Amino acid sequence: MLLVVPLIAAGLLALHAPLLRLPYFWDEAGHYIPAARDLLLSGDPIPRDTPSNAHPPLVMAWLALFWKIFGFTPLAARTGVLILTTFGVAGVYRLAQQVTNSEVAVAAAITTAFFPVFFAQTTLAHLDMAAAAFTIWALAFYLEDKRRLAILSFALAALAKETAIITPLALAAWEILRRAIPQSLAAGRESPLAGVSHSWVQTASLLLPVLPLAAWFAYHYARTGYIFGNPEFVRYNVLSTLKPVRILAALLVRMWQLLGYMNMFVLSLATLLAMRLPPLPDPARALRKAGGNGDRRLERPRIALATQAVFGVVILAYVVTLAVLGGAVLARYLLPVYPLVIILCVSTLWRRLPWWRAYVAVVCLGFAIALLVPPPYRYAPEDNLGYAHYVRLHQSAAAHIERQSSTARVLTAWPASDELTKPYLGYVERPVAVTRIEDFSPNQLLAARAIGMDFDLALLFSTKYELPYWLPLPQWWQRIQQRYFGYHRDLDPASAAELLGARILYQRRSGGQWVAVLRREHIEDAAIRPWPAVLEQLARATSARIPPASH
Repeated sequence: MLLVVPLIAAGLLALHAPLLRLPYFWDEAGHYIPAARDLLLSGDPIPRDTPSNAHPPLVMAWLALFWKIFGFTPLAARTGVLILTTFGVAGVYRLAQQVTNSEVAVAAAITTAFFPVFFAQTTLAHLDMAAAAFTIWALAFYLEDKRRLAILSFALAALAKETAIITPLALAAWEILRRAIPQSLAAGRESPLAGVSHSWVQTASLLLPVLPLAAWFAYHYARTGYIFGNPEFVRYNVLSTLKPVRILAALLVRMWQLLGYMNMFVLSLATLLAMRLPPLPDPARALRKAGGNGDRRLERPRIALATQAVFGVVILAYVVTLAVLGGAVLARYLLPVYPLVIILCVSTLWRRLPWWRAYVAVVCLGFAIALLVPPPYRYAPEDNLGYAHYVRLHQSAAAHIERQSSTARVLTAWPASDELTKPYLGYVERPVAVTRIEDFSPNQLLAARAIGMDFDLALLFSTKYELPYWLPLPQWWQRIQQRYFGYHRDLDPASAAELLGARILYQRRSGGQWVAVLRREHIEDAAIRPWPAVLEQLARATSARIPPASH
């Protein structure tokens, strides 16, 4: 491991060097960076510059530490996250080596690092990478029966992000279930119910990581009056999600994200096909027949069924829990379990395909393509290098606004509203006055015009990745997206300019995304302009009521 960690760090640094100085993106700008900055300036874990959503403060404290040592820059913050990623990839290697062998461990670590969701989160200041890193190490310690180190790692994972508590709770439930099953069913070394026998005290110890998390929530309640964050945060992430149709739809999305998303299907389908082939012989395990009739080669071993069961329990617990809870069905929330899927798949390829290394290379190539090219389905820009296109587009638009006027009021939506009002996010030199709307759907822009919102310029941008016209979503799925997941259709810049009575000053596209700056015209001039394009888009976009997006 002493040699592996520097190699991982050097590889990650080389691949991500062009991204380390980018300004902050989306949820980074909206919550995590302001919260970490407040902690740096005041020492208070309860943020002031952004509403508190009760996320534990471990990652924010880590970012504040790096800023304290290296200066308040995106480079320092992103380097801090990259170090956490190095720790996480080393954990993938350690876990895979423990349950399989060094060859599979190297392949699984490289494949994990290239998976677009993992790659993109390597330097983004979100909570999920830290939660994933500590969870992977905790599972390695758990399978090594190093219970104290496992408990400590599970506790740190939960203090990085509260949803990481899923793993120790799932394992405790699994151990209890194994005890409840008759011994006759659990017998046999190859049974998934077999494995190390744990005492009730050891099983109960898996509940200990709940204690520091509960202490944080108690402290948060004492300071703010809210246990799990402000009421809007709780409504969006818990109360609004408990609908059967929404849970079923979210479950389908989670399964797609786990097995198909961002070219993961290249790996999962290969694994499924490989399962139809017999295991390969393993010369390293050759045994001499007792009768002296030659060598009998044993087959390459699989991951122990008991270990596979542990992986499966954790994966299932994450998929089900995150289908029930969480307003935004983001792929990064599954970051702690992606490495488990990859280890299982790579191990199967190693066991059954003679050319398994070549196929792992094909998988990594597929991941690299998904990292660089927008896919033919809806995705979040934070799941590949689309986020870098987004940041650079917004940088250029903010610079154009600053050149236009230092006193203009800008109509825009979150997160650009924060990008323009908080210079420390890296987009503007001085705060810009902002009039905020929810999004750039026809409903919102019509409302802005109807009530006479005060603005001189408008900064519009793509808030959703739209499929090409020749790949439309099924109508039933669009309705589900609109009703349960806040989907809306942004007006294009030309139609928005007609609706607002404005003209386009600046427009740029990159990586399937766009940004535009509009200047408002006198209302008398705008009133006589025709709106054919606006009316046409309005008819399409408002066929069903589109609710405002929540962040």
